[in-house]
Amino acid sequence: MEIGIIGLPNSSKTTVFNALTRGQAETAAFSSARFTVHRAMVDVPDPRVDVLADMFRPRKVTRAKVSYKDIGGLTRGISGGELAGEVFGALAQNDALLHVVRAFEADEIEHPEGSVDPARDVATVDAEFLLSDQIVVERRLERLADALRRPGKGPEHEANAAEEVVLGRIHEALEAETPVRDLDLSPAEAKAIRGFQLLTAKPLLIVLNTGDAHVDEPSDLVAYDHARSAVTTIRGRLEMDLAQLPVEEQAVFAAEYGVGELGLERVIRLSYGLLGLQSFFTVGEDEVRAWTVPLRASAIDAAGAIHTDLARGFIRAEVVAAQDLVELGSMAEARKAGRVRLEGRDYVVADGDVLNIRFNV
Repeated sequence: MEIGIIGLPNSSKTTVFNALTRGQAETAAFSSARFTVHRAMVDVPDPRVDVLADMFRPRKVTRAKVSYKDIGGLTRGISGGELAGEVFGALAQNDALLHVVRAFEADEIEHPEGSVDPARDVATVDAEFLLSDQIVVERRLERLADALRRPGKGPEHEANAAEEVVLGRIHEALEAETPVRDLDLSPAEAKAIRGFQLLTAKPLLIVLNTGDAHVDEPSDLVAYDHARSAVTTIRGRLEMDLAQLPVEEQAVFAAEYGVGELGLERVIRLSYGLLGLQSFFTVGEDEVRAWTVPLRASAIDAAGAIHTDLARGFIRAEVVAAQDLVELGSMAEARKAGRVRLEGRDYVVADGDVLNIRFNV
């Protein structure tokens, strides 16, 4: 899972990047507005992995990973500017976008718009993405129109005609300032536009940096009613400082400052939800490992996530819920209690399943 972190200049996105990645990227009270990308890979927090590791005492523990990219250089009007190619190229490579929005006052940190207004800043970035997508779609529609004017029929002509219909519908939505993620596209339509990497089609998590203030309801600051989108808050500087502490000290200081769920944990949980992802596990003396697959993935999909050979030679999957396995204490006891099931290739994997793939190649 790759998530691009974006924000207007002086939005504190690098502070949030450090809070989410336990990183130490340089922050400043001013923005250079230059195109930069900081990258970091983060373990997905999952207490189930810890419990399973305690049970099996494996030689290796492997957690699911999420990659964060702090993408600089996003400013008002960039959709038509000279950096547009670099910036939007970096944005297009992500599975989802995380928009950091400034929601705190600080005299020493100038806001590029002259005042702090989270709703305005969200609308500003949305407008840039809508315009970017509109340009991409219009260029493709022009090429399709040229192709469809040529004589002849056949599969390619039919495919172009079908694509023109989908893109025409998307163009109408973009002109009405409706993001692509709001459209009820069929699986075939979604596949047809996947190669364009439209920015408003990507899941979006808006993270409001409230500074020192604790805000219970993010909607009090920004109301954002769009599909595959969510809004949350973070106390950026505090969470960045907490991220630098040893794990055993984090809980103490987090409780002292009233931080219930760490920003890293909340953001990853919300990102999994927006992307429609879940985790399953493989366990044993060699390794306890978390794997990430889409919701409603089949057993054969899960086998393929582990290794293509397991999918190719798939016979059956031994399945037990992690909660049942932990409660019963061992795989042997889970089998005695009838909690371990044999499932076929079409079994729909549930979040928290422990799988053992039987295969033959």
